[in-house]
This record gives sequence, C-alpha cells and structure tokens, in this order.
Amino acid sequence: MGMPIELQTLIITEGKAERLEQNLFVLKQAGYFLYPLDTSLEVRKAIEGESTGIAFIKKLEWEQNTTTIRYELVSLNTPN
Repeated sequence: MGMPIELQTLIITEGKAERLEQNLFVLKQAGYFLYPLDTSLEVRKAIEGESTGIAFIKKLEWEQNTTTIRYELVSLNTPN
C-alpha cells in the first residue's frame, strides 16, 4: 500500500501556526505533506488569500499521519 503525500509550494496556515519565538513558527497538519527545504515559500492564511509573507522551512517531520513544519518568517507583508 502506498503512502498518500502532497507536494506543497505554499505554506497555508489557516490561522493554526504557533509562534515559538521571534520569527520562528510551527504548523501541524493532518496528513503527509512534502515541502521544499531551504527555499523561500509564500505564507498565506488561506489558499485564495493574499500573501502574508515569505518563509524558509527549517524542519519537516512526519509522524502518525501528521506533518509538522518549523519555519522562519523572513519577510512580512501585512501585520499579524
């Protein structure tokens, strides 16, 4: 049986990202998602929403049908 996985080119937070410190955030998602590392990615609150900033993913973990990413926000387009 294969593992269902999606390749993501945007970080969609749906308001669920948690701030760990200054510009470092963590986001947990149900399912398995693959994100490019060390590449700038657009951050949005919703798929059809406006860009809120640019981030670099620092860590990606898969465990028990959950994807967890830690990302550093390097550019902010709108206030939080």
